[in-house]
Amino acid sequence: MLTFANDFSFITFNAVICASKRAKGETEMNAIVEKDVQQIAVEFLKTRKNTEKIDISSIEQRGGLWIIRGTCPIDLEGHPWAEKFEVIIDNKGNIKSTEFSLL
Repeated sequence: MLTFANDFSFITFNAVICASKRAKGETEMNAIVEKDVQQIAVEFLKTRKNTEKIDISSIEQRGGLWIIRGTCPIDLEGHPWAEKFEVIIDNKGNIKSTEFSLL
């Protein structure tokens, strides 16, 4: 139970901390980490390209977006080829764009 006399300073102090974090651009606990981004990209590519072998070459964060690059095998008319990809994911875990090209 909250009482105005005892808990007012605690509530006010926490509000100031949250406001300063937002002003500095820090996010709450809902920020996505590199491991999660990699898993999102791999699962997306497995279903999109119908393959189990996904090679991630780099993961970087730029401007609030995660950029995942790598290669995956594809089959073009019975011939195996390698295809490079770039998947861009935002901090909420949503895929913003993809790009594929043959090596």
